[in-house]
Amino acid sequence: MDVIDAINERRSIRRFKPDPVPREKIEEIVSLAIRAPSAINLQPCEFTVVIGEEKARLSRRLLKAYKERNISCSPGNVKPLSKRFTSRGVESFEGMKPYLDEMGYGFNQYINEGSCNFYGAPLAIIICLDNAFSKARLVDIGAALGYLLLAVHSLGLWTCPIGLITAYEDDVKDVLSIAENKEVVIGVALGYPDWESPINRFASPRDRLDAFVRWIE
Repeated sequence: MDVIDAINERRSIRRFKPDPVPREKIEEIVSLAIRAPSAINLQPCEFTVVIGEEKARLSRRLLKAYKERNISCSPGNVKPLSKRFTSRGVESFEGMKPYLDEMGYGFNQYINEGSCNFYGAPLAIIICLDNAFSKARLVDIGAALGYLLLAVHSLGLWTCPIGLITAYEDDVKDVLSIAENKEVVIGVALGYPDWESPINRFASPRDRLDAFVRWIE
């Protein structure tokens, strides 16, 4: 698949089929993701691939943690956001709501519990960063994540990045035996989409180009 087609077609999927993903395809995806650039070629990304019963066990632990602590998805901002940003979130919420209504779910229930369950995907990839690195290396994680998402799409699979799991980092580390000196940055749900689910008809909109770009000539 052409990379421009992958960029234009890709969107987040929020209900997956349980069908397993072949190991060789997972290996190909990660091999492509690690081609991403990084500062002085430090290649700081660390991937934990979770499948089968271990992925189900992780989901159960995260759902339990969510019900006990009730930490919800949020942008994680440290200061109040301007209307320019909040309006985009509202637009996405309003666009998603009819599909969730059709399914009989409230927004918070579906998004939070769905995130903890990786939306039923048979495979989760947890991306970590060694805490010896500065926060500047999160840029490298972002580059690798972008490569990974596009590689997945080009190979006929779909994804949803999952940020909520970082709120339950201790649980993730415990279940997956991730070392204490590793920071859980993000998770990715990965698999085959359930196109019969109404939620997978939703695609988040993008603002106009001049909302992002300043031209200096």
